Amino acid sequence: MSYRPLADEIRPQELDEVVGQTHILGPDGLLRRIIESGNIPNLIFYGPSGTGKTTVANIIAQKTNRPLHRLNATTASISDIKDIMAQIGTFMAPEGVLLYLDEIQYFNKKQQQSLLEFMENGKITLIASTTENPYFAVFNAVLSRATVFEFKQHTAQDVLPAVERGIAIMEGRLGAQVVCENGVKEHISASCGGDVRKAMNAVELLLTAARRQEGRLLVTMADAQLVSQQSAMRYDREGDAHFDIASALMKSLRGSDPDAALHYLARLLEAGDMITAIRRILCSASEDVGMAYPQAVLIVKACVDNALQLGLPEARLPLAQAVVLLATAPKSNSVYMGYDAAVSDVRAGRTGDIPRELQNVHADSAGMEREQGYLYPHDFPGHWVKQQYLPDAIKNKQYYQYGDNKTEQAAKKYWDEIKKK
Repeated sequence: MSYRPLADEIRPQELDEVVGQTHILGPDGLLRRIIESGNIPNLIFYGPSGTGKTTVANIIAQKTNRPLHRLNATTASISDIKDIMAQIGTFMAPEGVLLYLDEIQYFNKKQQQSLLEFMENGKITLIASTTENPYFAVFNAVLSRATVFEFKQHTAQDVLPAVERGIAIMEGRLGAQVVCENGVKEHISASCGGDVRKAMNAVELLLTAARRQEGRLLVTMADAQLVSQQSAMRYDREGDAHFDIASALMKSLRGSDPDAALHYLARLLEAGDMITAIRRILCSASEDVGMAYPQAVLIVKACVDNALQLGLPEARLPLAQAVVLLATAPKSNSVYMGYDAAVSDVRAGRTGDIPRELQNVHADSAGMEREQGYLYPHDFPGHWVKQQYLPDAIKNKQYYQYGDNKTEQAAKKYWDEIKKK
């Protein structure tokens, strides 16, 4: 008898056996109703690996009595699809076929567009899957001819029943009762990152290597922790997870939540992505804290320099210090808003000539700029004198607005008094 992976053996045969996805496969779920109707449109399944996309495609094929052909876009070509088309109308596929195209994002634009003729004649029903956002990874012409369903990452509670079924199957295979230390099943369920396939691989490995004692298989927590180390991490530097975690870090800093900020920092650093963390931290110092606490830029830069010199894992400490500082610092986006307003005018062509007294005339020698009519502020009380700095076309524009924090209000009060005099 040939070897069959546990993850394949435990694959559900009915919709009620599918782990999670109740939002689309529950009693009133739209995808469930579509499958039960028997009229299957072209579909795109979007979500992390191990969340049931291939399983649901298999169930659809069973429910519709149509042969299911599987292709992976990383290796498949259009000629493979044409070979499948040649079967339609024969005894092999009298009612047409279901084509399950995994990782559709790896088809280029020309390859995706060539799918259109097969999708439109109704002889092939396309079920494509992707781990990346289809609204970015799939071209519009294909999207407009398909319905997108999102498969969400499983929770530990979703995975636990599958872990228990997997253990029961392994008991039958190995001919021995399995005894797990307290918390082992829960640990496997929580540490698989919502990937049922990964959880089944852990179960299979643990039970195959388990010690036999008096005819029983003993699974220890130490072994479970070793097998599942870092397996809960979902991270792809080119995928959605990368951008989602980076965005969550930035927004947690902006939202003054040090706990969430530390959490997302830890997820980046555990994945070895220190550079993304550093970029977000440095940006937040000016974008979100800004003039409310200008010294934050210097402190954060020092923390980043320390981290770069130390490298991981020690770098986590100065970066954590920077994150806590930014999350707990007073906030002001006045710098960001001021620059954004200024660049909007520049991009719209609202500029104008630089006032003569501000121009750099190459024939002038040092100090001669004053003869252009330029007033040297240091020659006046308070080191300030009223004169026009913006071009005539926008001379009354005000881009920077003082924030309502203590630091900026103190600066505003200072300059209000100087300029009134």
